Amino acid sequence: MGRNPRMALSALNSPARCLVCRACGQEYPLIAQHACFECFGPLEVGYDQAALNKVTREQIEAGPQNIWRYAPLLPAGQDAASRVTLDPGLTPLIRADALAAAIGMTGTLWVKDDSANPTHSFKDRVVSVALTAAKELGFTRFACASTGNLANSVAAHAARAGVPSIVFIPSDLEQGKIITTAVYGGELVAIEGSYDDVNRLCGELTETDQFEDTAFVNVNVRPYYAEGSKTLGYEVAEQLGWRLPAQVVVPMASGELLTKIDKAFEELVEIGLVPESTWKVFGAQSKGCDPIATALREDKSEITPVKPTGIAKSLNIGDPAAGPFALESVRRTGGWMDSVTDDEIREGIQLLARTTGVFAETAGGVTVAVLKKLVESGRLDPTAETVVYNTGEGLKTLDAVADRVGPTHRVKPSLRAAREAGLL
Repeated sequence: MGRNPRMALSALNSPARCLVCRACGQEYPLIAQHACFECFGPLEVGYDQAALNKVTREQIEAGPQNIWRYAPLLPAGQDAASRVTLDPGLTPLIRADALAAAIGMTGTLWVKDDSANPTHSFKDRVVSVALTAAKELGFTRFACASTGNLANSVAAHAARAGVPSIVFIPSDLEQGKIITTAVYGGELVAIEGSYDDVNRLCGELTETDQFEDTAFVNVNVRPYYAEGSKTLGYEVAEQLGWRLPAQVVVPMASGELLTKIDKAFEELVEIGLVPESTWKVFGAQSKGCDPIATALREDKSEITPVKPTGIAKSLNIGDPAAGPFALESVRRTGGWMDSVTDDEIREGIQLLARTTGVFAETAGGVTVAVLKKLVESGRLDPTAETVVYNTGEGLKTLDAVADRVGPTHRVKPSLRAAREAGLL
């Protein structure tokens, strides 16, 4: 739950008021703590509504060209000098007419492409917010448990800030993600086990004296980490001209990204930054690890943990902490969840690339393949404006499609050879 906190976040210029338990409502100071002492439920940041209500579109639009334009809506980072950041955000929102046509959609379809972030995934958003809070809380080393993208981002942020890092990953992670973490020079610990094993170990390490000064972004400072995901909701609304899409399709690992995008939309309506709106939230998982989607299909509120398999390793969290809250978001908004096979994931990667020029990692293939499946099943309205989230870069998971793509011709360097190959 976190060791003795040395200090709390400063309330100066921050709209954050407290940490609050998502299960029982118990409140705590803005300290390094991620679980409720009363019921063991997860904590999230509670805000001063009056402070949020003062935020204007003009104030945001005058801000920097990155996630920190939304600092008035975030728990930390109001002082630019205090930020631990690679300045992620304002990634492309791509109109995907050809993709829509390929899957039978007539409504406007957009791809929010977060592979354009500094370490090529949406994790730069959450890490920037988490480590900015961690710095203010007095931590002197940065860490995480990761399926790859988070490891990349924590190591890169630490390198930029000149702070030691130690990240923990499953030993069978894709080689591309191992290299793109190790290159930043921090400590990289490969664990012989699943992500859930890695996460459990990191939780235990936070309780030791040797790790007392270490901020694990998705453990002891998790409430602040999770808030960074809201910027994906804020940005889409701003890029659409301060309005919300009718439908979003979001990949799910822990389920937190989906819940925070939904929360961002709720906040924007409540503050008055966008008109009163309704929207539906859809979740996407791999069949190799789909405990949240399974719970929805079976009409359950509790998540039954699974042992992850399959190629979508960045989504392979078998015991998803925010799963019940993702279920609540989807049910409340009238959306749905589905899951797809490894072959469907590969097809999704290729379909997105062929129709938009966006090369997604396996999580993006999951999202596109689930979008297609939702249209075919009638669960998603093909006439309504829809945003799908691509959360990472395909160069990190080349093995997924390496045996499916390659040269279409092999010819000798002569006109005769080109003609014989049918190129002339």
